[in-house]
Amino acid sequence: MTLAAETVDIADGALTVRLARQGGAILQASFDGFTFLAPAGGPDGTMASFPLVPFGNRIEHNSFVLEGDEYHLRPNSSDPLVLHGDGWLEPWEIVDVGPAKAVLSLRHRADAFSPYDYSARQTLSLSNDGLSLKLSVTNHADRRMPFGLGQHPFFARTPQTRLFARAANVWAERSGHLPDQSGPLPSDLDFTAGACLPDRFVNNAFDGWDGYATILWPEYSLVAEVEAEPIHDSFMLYLPKDRRDVFCFEPMTHLPNGHHMQDYGGLKLIEGGESISSEITIRIRRS
Repeated sequence: MTLAAETVDIADGALTVRLARQGGAILQASFDGFTFLAPAGGPDGTMASFPLVPFGNRIEHNSFVLEGDEYHLRPNSSDPLVLHGDGWLEPWEIVDVGPAKAVLSLRHRADAFSPYDYSARQTLSLSNDGLSLKLSVTNHADRRMPFGLGQHPFFARTPQTRLFARAANVWAERSGHLPDQSGPLPSDLDFTAGACLPDRFVNNAFDGWDGYATILWPEYSLVAEVEAEPIHDSFMLYLPKDRRDVFCFEPMTHLPNGHHMQDYGGLKLIEGGESISSEITIRIRRS
């Protein structure tokens, strides 16, 4: 295996993961033959998970104002609003790889599509039936900018899949797939005690998350336990209209459209040369 390879396979025990330079993405993750992260996303539908950097989700008007200066971005997909930053669309460099670990890096310079100037680093490692996703970003601009991180996994969905996750509020969705107002959890989106996923389209942000979630696949007697560092106090839940075999539970350090929210919705204003980092672990076990 060479560092110039377009894909990398890592494994530990029953856990196997295939990675790609393109998008710094996971193409598939399996445990004992069960694909728990399935290829369903990205520009060509082949990504099973991808990093969100330097922000996640959409920015209204493809622009934002910071400290009196207005910044403009261009759409980067078929969506009319810029989506998920740059990391998922650009080739990353594989800087280190071992049997159960891979390190990837990305250098993005400001261009006509985005004013962001940064480097990102992602370490994916396997141990004790767990997949660790460490992600960091460093601002290289000569001014501070709002940054956020996250992961966008496509989990397998079966008819009996149950989700356990505690959150304080859910954000309604308005036109443009943008967040509207936050409010109490409706019954079909309250996963505090565990519940099956609703049989409808869902694309909602949740805040006040404690950083823990559990996904149960009773048909396979398997459980995934998700643990995120405290910087992640929000998550997105996405149930696509045209797929019933996958769903997205996306830990994020900020709310979608945070660029237009008070206190930037959890986005961190970091100075040139400064960094933020995050870590998310997914552990698989027999139920």
